[in-house]
Amino acid sequence: MNAPQPPIAEMSAAAVAARVEVTIRPEVRALNAYAVAKAHGAIKLDAMENPYDLPAPVHAELAAVLARVPLNRYPDGPGDSIKQALARSLGLPKEVGLVLGNGSDEILQIVTTSVCGSEAVVLAPDPSFVMYRLNALYAKARFVGVPLRADFALDVSAMLAAIERERPALVWIAYPNNPTGNLFPEAAVEQIIAAAPGLVVVDEAYYAFADHSFLPRVLEFANLVVVRTVSKIGMAGLRLGYAAAHSAWIAEFDKVRPPYNVNALTQAALPVLLSHEATLARQAQDICAERARLSGVLARTQGVTTYPTQANFVLARVPDANGWFAALWAAGILVKNLHGTHPLLAQCLRITVGTPAENDRLLAAVSSWS
Repeated sequence: MNAPQPPIAEMSAAAVAARVEVTIRPEVRALNAYAVAKAHGAIKLDAMENPYDLPAPVHAELAAVLARVPLNRYPDGPGDSIKQALARSLGLPKEVGLVLGNGSDEILQIVTTSVCGSEAVVLAPDPSFVMYRLNALYAKARFVGVPLRADFALDVSAMLAAIERERPALVWIAYPNNPTGNLFPEAAVEQIIAAAPGLVVVDEAYYAFADHSFLPRVLEFANLVVVRTVSKIGMAGLRLGYAAAHSAWIAEFDKVRPPYNVNALTQAALPVLLSHEATLARQAQDICAERARLSGVLARTQGVTTYPTQANFVLARVPDANGWFAALWAAGILVKNLHGTHPLLAQCLRITVGTPAENDRLLAAVSSWS
């Protein structure tokens, strides 16, 4: 018989912490991890998800397809079946290239890594999606935020002045903007694209709920990339994002894309779901109708200001964001508290549009104390 082995001596927490301190970059240690709140059975109105489930026949069709996926094999590296399904669904001409990501978050990281070195500047309106800033930090680039106006309108003059001064390698435009929800004027975005010396990425995560898109125009500009995700149209669990651009840009991004970054289940599921475009479009229309109702009722609530939105959420400035957040959470409703994240977002809550019943619950809770 083998003699019992002595227990392995554990390294002290202090010794590990000291090793972390001298190994991890200081700017990374200074960060907090991206927080994803746990709903714990509450009504989840914090993450801009589509609140509607798929019809039962679609579930059955999807189950049959997924059951045939050979999970012992790697997925198709470039994801050609997804690209073909997307091109058909979106009506893209063959000249438009596509690169796929594990959610649009990976696409943002791929683009930033491809473009930026330690001397590069990344520029975006501010406030906007926090990952533009974080990805710049990860790439050791310098992030320049150009403040929006007090009503969250794009300050075009300030953007153009910053582009002239900073000569950014990369400009991000969220279209519509997150977390404010507004869609910047098309002509203003055109001016930014024309002025930028490097790449301009128009991030259309909420395209299904907006009146305008740059995707049909992506070949008109030499320095434009359009990024999208399927998360907001009802497929958040698939984690699939994509970038569309002239093929020369896509060829460079593909050099940075990790191999097999889109899993086999996603690759099998997406063409099935995209074949049910009518269902997805109807759900988007229902969300837009509920968005108008939710925003209108909140706007008539004493002390509340809502802002124009073309996303699937409503930004509301309330008398006491921390108090409202806590009261809604006590009522079993989770929203996003933006108070303290940016000076322009003082006392703001971002409320995802839910189902009619979920929105009724939220409005009833608000009316009970407002």
